[in-house]
Amino acid sequence: MNKLPTVLITGASSGIGATYAERFARRGHDLVLVARDETRLNALAARLHEDCGVAVNVLQADLTQPADLATLETRLRDDESIGILINNAGMAQSGGFVQQSPESIENLIALNTTAPTRLAAAVAARFARSGSGAIVNIGSVVGLAPEFGMSIYGATKAFVLFLSQGLHLELSPQGVYVQAVLPAATRTEIWERAGIDVNTLPEVMEVGELVDAALVGFDRRELVTIPPLHVAERWDALEGARQGLLGDIRQAHAAERYQLRA
Repeated sequence: MNKLPTVLITGASSGIGATYAERFARRGHDLVLVARDETRLNALAARLHEDCGVAVNVLQADLTQPADLATLETRLRDDESIGILINNAGMAQSGGFVQQSPESIENLIALNTTAPTRLAAAVAARFARSGSGAIVNIGSVVGLAPEFGMSIYGATKAFVLFLSQGLHLELSPQGVYVQAVLPAATRTEIWERAGIDVNTLPEVMEVGELVDAALVGFDRRELVTIPPLHVAERWDALEGARQGLLGDIRQAHAAERYQLRA
């Protein structure tokens, strides 16, 4: 019997990452769990090994730190047992744009965009050579909604969606599956870390429901999975409008409305 691929999950000590770990362990996958909090990772690893009988390896890492990121890249390039990458680690934005410090901006972009991009790049060539593998990038519906007022966070999540769509076009011919998952408000610790009381939000999805829905999309090989979107045709219409817009771009000349009249 073919052995199931090992799943590497970033941000795995709690919330969405820990729930992905539990769900994949139940499916019989060995795991590599990555996060800053080694104590919580070890506790989760011990529980999943005991409950599910899978091998669970723990890697303590802060993905905003170049040395830690480089170590993880090496693991992804060299460990041929890893066949699924869950790019989940991320942080929320606390306060408006003018309240951000240079350090907070740098950390947010490093964790939400640089880390998933570099990790995907580290594993993509190996997946393409083998003709298999999956990359799951956790984005957010905020990346579709500048109206929500989280400009930097939303921009990082818009990047994650674009990256996922681009990687699908480049890698799917080589047999590599890429999925973007776009949650809305989900009950995780990301809110507390950003200084936001999640209980003040009008609607919040439980993390188990979010991950279970994302895995339905994963099993169906959806390219973009939006668990809180109840009318799927809305996404289809958005994609159709985008394609129509691209079809109306003719780059040899400026559009008539921009041309000066004599």
